[in-house]
Amino acid sequence: MRSDTSNTVSSNRVHAIVVVRPDGRTPAAFHLRRTLAALAEQSRPVDVLTIVVCGGDDHLFEVADAAAAESVVKAPASTGFAAATDLVTPRIDGDAVWLLAQDTAPEPDALARLAGALELSPSVAFVAPKLVRWDDRSEIVSLGVGMTRFGRTVGLADDELDQGQHDAREDVLGADVRGILVRADAWERLGGLDRALSGADEGLDLGVRARLAGGRISLVPAALVATAGDGVAGLPTPLTPQRRRRAVYAERVAQLHRRLVYAPVVVAPLHWLTILPLALWRSIVDLARKQPGRISAEWAAAAVALVRIMPVLRARRRLARARTASWAQVAPLRTSRSELRERLDDDPEVTIGGHRRSDLRFFAGGGAWLVLAALVVSVAAFPALLAWPVLGGGALQPLATTVGQLWDDAAYGQRALGLDTIGPADPFAAVVAVLGSLWAWAPSRGLVLLWVLALPFAALGGWFAATRVTERASLRLLGGAVWALSPTLLVALTQGRPTGVIVHLVLPWLFYAGSVAHRSWAGAGAASILLAVVVASAPSLAPAMAVVWAGAVLLAVILRAGRGIARLIWTLIPSVALALPLVWNAVANAQVWGLLADPGVPWAGPQVAPDAAGRALLTAGIPTPDLAGWTTILPDGPTWWVPLLSVPLALLALAAPLTQRWAAGIALLAITALGLGTAFAVVGISVAFAQSATVPLWPGAGLSLAWLGGIGGALVALDAGLAPRVALVRGVAAILVFAAAVVLAVPSLTAFTRGAATIANGPASTLPAFVAAEGREDPDVGTIVLTPQADGGVAAQVVWGASETIGGQSTLLSTRTVPTAQDEELAVFAADLVTPSSEDVVAQLAARGIGFILLAPATPPETDAARTTRLSAMTALGQRDTLVVVGDTAKGELWRVVDDIAPRPEEAASVSVLGRWVAFGQIAIFGIALLLAVPTATSIREARRTPRVVGPHWQEGR
Repeated sequence: MRSDTSNTVSSNRVHAIVVVRPDGRTPAAFHLRRTLAALAEQSRPVDVLTIVVCGGDDHLFEVADAAAAESVVKAPASTGFAAATDLVTPRIDGDAVWLLAQDTAPEPDALARLAGALELSPSVAFVAPKLVRWDDRSEIVSLGVGMTRFGRTVGLADDELDQGQHDAREDVLGADVRGILVRADAWERLGGLDRALSGADEGLDLGVRARLAGGRISLVPAALVATAGDGVAGLPTPLTPQRRRRAVYAERVAQLHRRLVYAPVVVAPLHWLTILPLALWRSIVDLARKQPGRISAEWAAAAVALVRIMPVLRARRRLARARTASWAQVAPLRTSRSELRERLDDDPEVTIGGHRRSDLRFFAGGGAWLVLAALVVSVAAFPALLAWPVLGGGALQPLATTVGQLWDDAAYGQRALGLDTIGPADPFAAVVAVLGSLWAWAPSRGLVLLWVLALPFAALGGWFAATRVTERASLRLLGGAVWALSPTLLVALTQGRPTGVIVHLVLPWLFYAGSVAHRSWAGAGAASILLAVVVASAPSLAPAMAVVWAGAVLLAVILRAGRGIARLIWTLIPSVALALPLVWNAVANAQVWGLLADPGVPWAGPQVAPDAAGRALLTAGIPTPDLAGWTTILPDGPTWWVPLLSVPLALLALAAPLTQRWAAGIALLAITALGLGTAFAVVGISVAFAQSATVPLWPGAGLSLAWLGGIGGALVALDAGLAPRVALVRGVAAILVFAAAVVLAVPSLTAFTRGAATIANGPASTLPAFVAAEGREDPDVGTIVLTPQADGGVAAQVVWGASETIGGQSTLLSTRTVPTAQDEELAVFAADLVTPSSEDVVAQLAARGIGFILLAPATPPETDAARTTRLSAMTALGQRDTLVVVGDTAKGELWRVVDDIAPRPEEAASVSVLGRWVAFGQIAIFGIALLLAVPTATSIREARRTPRVVGPHWQEGR
């Protein structure tokens, strides 16, 4: 049975020490007055009071001098709590020492209970009160401190509601230093507090040393001491980033110091040697735990622990002098792994009354059925794709045949096209490498599967994006369905535009993660990777993404006082790291506008004209002049009504700012405007070339962004503003939007079966099979491809390996407007090859590592000038003794060089070194982003405390 010490009158003299240091957010004098008043109201008054003022101003000294203190000691502002108590140790006058700070105000009976407990238990070295919040005594700040086997500090009741659940606990390993009452003889024997702990774990360390000296530590839960967490004693309340970093630094310094002090003498040097490797490992763990802000403090603490050898030696001597018991006395009080896990699994915020996120309801809400239905539609729309190994047509080409070649194409160095082009890869090559690596044994098959799964993936992404806008299951289904049926995706699928497909699939996930990037490192990490994919696949979207990012930063500054800006800044870093080599090269070579070019295979497919009619189609979300295919279905019928199918969605999106959720509506409407503005700006602009033809930018990427904002705005209007009490009106509006999307999608979904689609069963190689076979064995096999042009000229391109590939394409070549020396040399080779009078050109090709010459057919329909050029070239090539005719292939006429072929020139050592450094930096940054993005148990718990829907009101968007 516990003894009630509330009425026990102690005969021991108590010497109270109050340390004051004005470095908190609240003026020190304000807290000091309440603490001094609380001391004056003690039912068992203190016998001796000493105030130590560390720094401060005249006003603070006046408050201290006005107190009934036996002495006021002045110390430098840099003096810590442990050092301040050491100043008073020689002057201690009493049987017990009460350690207080300016922000520790005891309840009137606190000292009576503490002193009574200390007098009743002679074996106790010190007793500890229950620390509660300064302004709310119902919440526990600290009640006992434990320690794991590896020295980690564990608060036994930190940040819990006080329901008396821990009042039966008495015997502990340590306690928070604030408010403890220590026997004077134990204080002297133990040597006081350890200054080297940097203000953390001082009570725990004192308790461990007391245990080893044969004493015990007891809790007195009935004794309450309110604390404001100024950080004068103990760690500061982490209200600001600076305080959080200070607390992390102090905790880690204390842990490393205690580890070196407690370890056996033969093990201590090994602990010292592991400090830096542990710092690296813990940095990785901090990233995985979504706590990158701890990394700088981690390394600072490691550096301090490495050089502070003398404090460790002094602490070990102090421990050895007082020690009378073995570590076996401490072992039973250590926190076990199961106890630690149980402690970490607690959810105190929810218990206190914080937000509790609703269930996702993916299956119960119909999300799974939507994805399954989209898969059925995809198989019905593209039935032959399941049997195709490679996709062709449009901007599609095979992928590299091995994973190694995929990533070689994504690295800085020699490019797969061009005579000897050296430079950075397009960021899109990394996207292609990831896609191909998912189906490593046949990378091109990965692109086929992407086409088959595009509709269900789009439905899934649209559904999840809708969860950020509404909790209604029906509206989530509507959002996912309309996103999957949007014209930009379906046109990209039928025309063979891989960049357009990828952008459309990734954008909803970018919205899903980016909308919470300001409050979650997991969201910021995922958004950073997804943003890099979007910008790499559609560089024309980079300005719009920059505007969205700047707006998010501005809102964080205005509404959140700058909280979350570090997360928002991180969202840009992977994109910058991936694009920086290409940007640097473009700036150096005055090809800045070429950065906007669509990556991958340059292809001038059908697009709307940059006139009033074309822009009207863009406003309706249609990127093609055939009205999303309706003119092919109704060649002579009326089609004026097709653009009007987007009107229901547009009206709802425009109404979103007029609802209760006007903030979300305005934000989504701004995204829609940015998307349309991007489409209007890029339509008709050409910055790339395919042989002698210009390739205009694809406006569909901007339209995908506009569809994202439009669908989101429509869902906001349906969820919050359109007759919220009349379900019938909401249902009719939703049905109109869905029906319009279905009608608009009919031509694209039937294009494949009608033979109107551009995609086809692609060849395994763009080169003849003979060259492809050798290229698979030797990726340095060179082929010069000559293509007659409509105006009678010849386009020349050098292909290395078995085929041109999507990942091997380079905007360095396709956007070049000024010929380089290599371009001029290649032009001379082409002219000499089709001219019978040249004799040494084949030997020059062999010396450059080129072993094959392919005369490709002209782009249909073949003009008379192109036919004349082709026949003349065949005659000239057939007359050369140094060439052997391989034959007429489906890819054109092929010749093989008879002369010995020199190896392809290797890239310079400096280029190789630069390439490795670029790859290392990019891999490191994306590795960090991936660690941040991967969810952990902690991040999932934190996410459950925030609303899934972003922006129902400004407060919830925070």
